[in-house]
Amino acid sequence: MTVREQLLARSSDGRPGLLFEDRRWSWSEVVQESAARANALDEVLASDRPPHVAVLMDNVPEFAFVLGGAALAGQVVVGLNSTRRGAALAGDVARTDCQVVLVEPHLRDLLPDDLSVPVIDVDGAAWRDLLERQAGAPLPDHRSSPDDLLMLIFTSGTSGDPKAVRVTDQKVSGPGVLLGERFGLSAGEEQDIAYVSMPMFHSNAIMAGWAPALATGSAVALARRFSASGFLVDVRRHGATYANYVGKPLTYVLATPEQPDDADNPLRLVFGNEANEADIAAFAERFGCEVVDSYSSTENAVIVQRRPGMPAGSLGMPLEGIKVLDSETASETADAVFDGDGALLNADEAIGELVNTAGRGAFAGYYKDDDAEADRMRGGMYWSGDLAYRDADGWVYFAGRTGDWLRVDGENLAAAPIERVLLRHPAVAEAAVYAVPDPKVGDQVAAALLLRSPVGPDELESFLSAQADLSRKAWPRFVRIVEALPRTATNKVLKRTLAAEGVPAPGTAWVRAERGTSYDVS
Repeated sequence: MTVREQLLARSSDGRPGLLFEDRRWSWSEVVQESAARANALDEVLASDRPPHVAVLMDNVPEFAFVLGGAALAGQVVVGLNSTRRGAALAGDVARTDCQVVLVEPHLRDLLPDDLSVPVIDVDGAAWRDLLERQAGAPLPDHRSSPDDLLMLIFTSGTSGDPKAVRVTDQKVSGPGVLLGERFGLSAGEEQDIAYVSMPMFHSNAIMAGWAPALATGSAVALARRFSASGFLVDVRRHGATYANYVGKPLTYVLATPEQPDDADNPLRLVFGNEANEADIAAFAERFGCEVVDSYSSTENAVIVQRRPGMPAGSLGMPLEGIKVLDSETASETADAVFDGDGALLNADEAIGELVNTAGRGAFAGYYKDDDAEADRMRGGMYWSGDLAYRDADGWVYFAGRTGDWLRVDGENLAAAPIERVLLRHPAVAEAAVYAVPDPKVGDQVAAALLLRSPVGPDELESFLSAQADLSRKAWPRFVRIVEALPRTATNKVLKRTLAAEGVPAPGTAWVRAERGTSYDVS
């Protein structure tokens, strides 16, 4: 079924379909509201240009209705990232051929005044008038196809300017069905409710939150924005049984004060990616639910599955055709070799890039960015841009982005294994490892740490000394204790922002002695 067909299947469904704050709509009302948006936009969009509609909104019902309307009418939603500003946002609108921008009033100032296309305030009179004229109008007459373009979703931009990923209908409807079946989501007697707090301009919210609910007839409970302190409050208020995440939300929720009744909630399953092992286990125990973490990206072309019995630190087992290749030779890298303490001994030979050697998978390409698409699809294979290594049993371990290589005194190091070591310390909530230049040794290892509780340089030195799998070259030369890390809208750390600051200024970081392990705090 296409997304349109999934919506039409709900057109007479009186069960809850959308919950937001203190309001709720049945699925039949969601379909009616979606049709009204589709018909209203049909009045605005020129028929001789791509029917692309930019959306600059928080997770509000209007976003969901416009998305549903696009699926019903063959329009395309372009999700604008609300962390971008001015000329950058204007560029995103222009290069995706948007005819109009729908915006919430509190976000209007993010757009330049001289934007080349009309901007419609969704709380304003003009939009209300359009919708009133469409009240009770019939459903749009459109024949949908799995290959239809439904959305353009921008990548996070952690390794460069964001790219607009083509999201076809089947990239939404397919995961919706698969995840719904995998997790047993149901519209039965005990209707599941999917809590969506990740931004809807990102693929995680659409494919792992909204789509499974639509496919199964579960209800969607929208949060305007993610809030760590509001997470459990919302889960209880809406009766949410399922939630999705990307990045660090588990870390942030765990940082809230623990209460004796935390496990007294309806949540049974949380699904997402990029959480660390300690947080996955701690969240499941504290809130009495199952947490399923997986590896994925906006392009959704490389799949690695977590399985029972997987080694500590592993991403999981890659599906057939997913391999770790040397970026220069396109040959498979060597199996990782570990010492008795678990330290990787052959990083130069073992670390490569995760590649879908069978082709593009679910990747439908970038919109009007042939160079970026060609770089992704070198040799007819999809190159993910993620570094990894593989052990002799086939388990894959994440080593960072391709920009996360550090060359220290003639040895290649990857950032992710160092970060995993730092995260073992109970006081460390997040660790971002990156390179700073050194004319003598190429790079020096720098780490920015976000703490749960105070820790001093002597304590960190003692802790690192006890980590047998941390080589001396991988010891951070510079350690910065920070109040916040630069992030994308989906909570991914912008390491290039940290690296651009260069060697920390005197007094802003702990500095390890050049040939020792002690840290100087002066």
